Amino acid sequence: MYQKFQAFLQNELNDIKEAGLYKNERIIVSPQSGEITLKNGQKALNFCANNYLGLANNPQLIAAAKEALDTHGYGMASVRFICGCSDLHKELEKKIAEFFGTEDTILYAACFDANGGVFEPLLTDQDAIISDALNHASIIDGVRLCKAVRYRYANADMADLEEQLKKAQAQRFRLIVTDGVFSMDGNVAPLDKIVELANKYDAMVMVDESHSAGVVGKTGRGVTEHYNLRGKVEILTGTLGKAFGGAIGGFTTGKKEIIDMLRQRSRPYLFSNSIPPMVAAAGCKMVEMMSSTNELQDRLHENTAYFVEKMKAAGFDIKPTQSAICAVMLYDAKLSQDMAAKLQEEGIFVTGFYYPVVPKGQARIRVQVSAAHTRENLDKCIAAFTKVGKELGVLK
Repeated sequence: MYQKFQAFLQNELNDIKEAGLYKNERIIVSPQSGEITLKNGQKALNFCANNYLGLANNPQLIAAAKEALDTHGYGMASVRFICGCSDLHKELEKKIAEFFGTEDTILYAACFDANGGVFEPLLTDQDAIISDALNHASIIDGVRLCKAVRYRYANADMADLEEQLKKAQAQRFRLIVTDGVFSMDGNVAPLDKIVELANKYDAMVMVDESHSAGVVGKTGRGVTEHYNLRGKVEILTGTLGKAFGGAIGGFTTGKKEIIDMLRQRSRPYLFSNSIPPMVAAAGCKMVEMMSSTNELQDRLHENTAYFVEKMKAAGFDIKPTQSAICAVMLYDAKLSQDMAAKLQEEGIFVTGFYYPVVPKGQARIRVQVSAAHTRENLDKCIAAFTKVGKELGVLK
């Protein structure tokens, strides 16, 4: 049987390659930072990492991780409810709850697991989930694992959300689910209006803060801070793998009873190893750093505003953004791949996105700005985009 299946896969892969849509992994041999070194020895400026605050190679986080290796070892070698929890895990859960102004936190191996494990333990076929159309794939997969009735509303469209909430009155409990920042466009969910509708139609709210925590809000506490709703949303999910150090690990934080139920029934939590103690220790140090200074957030916001202003002035079509994600719209899938390849030749590390990651005809290069980027880095990136954009006919 495999020979037939192998031939089928080979044909599918060849079609992907001929369409110019084959994804090649680029190998980095240096620490993740504003500037990186690739395996071929090329130096490049990295504008496609989720390293928003530049913490992926931060000396304080590295020191905390090294110390934890000495005091707590390499791994827990177990799931938590058997014998996999350390004092560092509990400390990090407490610090995350304090950071977001919530009641309790549960850690996961990744936010994909947090989103995959949040719905099924809490909701049944008597309940409803009302989900934004552009929510992350992990939310979509998590919803699929749950028997709740599903409703979907157009991205950040409050009139459509209200219509779906009216329909969902037939169910017992209702949960509105949204990304805080939508990862392909960079727009922030209108959480103030979402909460207003939730109160009007007797619903709860869940926000995935993966691309917003550390980025949005005056002190980087995400969209609940941005809209002055800190502690007023029932469920938040997030990751340690983006702004919060770029390693691994996710979390759900929110109302105490919700977190307690997830500890009892959330399958990714019950059947996955705990994150390594060194990751938990670095996470604790990260929260301490972010609670003591706003320096990195301020630098990130300045860098993003500068980059967007200069790219628009150069003539690029940039989607409106309230985050560190800048979507440079190209609309053609192959063009996005060709432009990303030419930019790498110029020493700019970016990725083209196209269907099915984004809708057909909406291909783009997603530029992610970091606090680790210098003004010189930003200027070099803008100049490279301008040069390649003219070569490929994107700019006139």
